[in-house]
Amino acid sequence: METTPAVHPALSRPELLAAPVAAALARWSDAAAAEVEAAEIDPDLADTAVFCERYGVAMADSANCVIIAARRGAITTYAACMVTATTRADVNGLARRHLDARKASFAPVDAVLAATGMEYGGITPIGLPEGWPVLVDAAVAAHPRVIVGSGIRGSKLWLPGRLLAGLPGARVLDGLGIPLG
Repeated sequence: METTPAVHPALSRPELLAAPVAAALARWSDAAAAEVEAAEIDPDLADTAVFCERYGVAMADSANCVIIAARRGAITTYAACMVTATTRADVNGLARRHLDARKASFAPVDAVLAATGMEYGGITPIGLPEGWPVLVDAAVAAHPRVIVGSGIRGSKLWLPGRLLAGLPGARVLDGLGIPLG
């Protein structure tokens, strides 16, 4: 097990951020942006379980960003679901109902990568395309310092969950994350 990677103010290390993430953080207030830290990691260790094990991070301190495609008739809406790594997103229940969709499923990876400008394994709700809803599980929103993707596989972000809950289009939902098992 390696030690937890050294963190730096995210905006001081733009090479650790996908371009849309850096652009979004640059629009935040100085106070909010100062609360976001970035750390370089081995890109081969970006997947949550492997990252947590290798760097000694509790799964409950890490959150996953799952992009879903919600459909009603001919209309498809992409949305992000933020849940702790100890849970899975309630895509076909709470998320689908909240988005008023008939069907919801994981969005096609190629479409997500093309639309977001982010890398697989590094998707984050910060810097998503305008208009995409961000559904945040209450446990993530309440977390004092949660770890999320940075838009690239070679780094992670540390930030208070309340900043995720304050993203444009964000909605905090109790029970979005269903315990694994």
